Amino acid sequence: MIQMQKLIAARGLKQKATAKALGVTQPRVSDLLGGRIDFFSTDALIDMLARLGATVRLTVKIRPAA
Repeated sequence: MIQMQKLIAARGLKQKATAKALGVTQPRVSDLLGGRIDFFSTDALIDMLARLGATVRLTVKIRPAA
């Protein structure tokens, strides 16, 4: 979410333009910029990052047994 906020700020996008780029409504962008992470699924956040041109990589590491 922080990276998405940085990408939006770096591009100087207003909420309406951001909503159009992300394919969501302006209130959803407001939630996003307000840090309401619990309103978004992981899939939705990854999709929005991709729409902003970010490359997303998920790494899963197995912890050794105790």
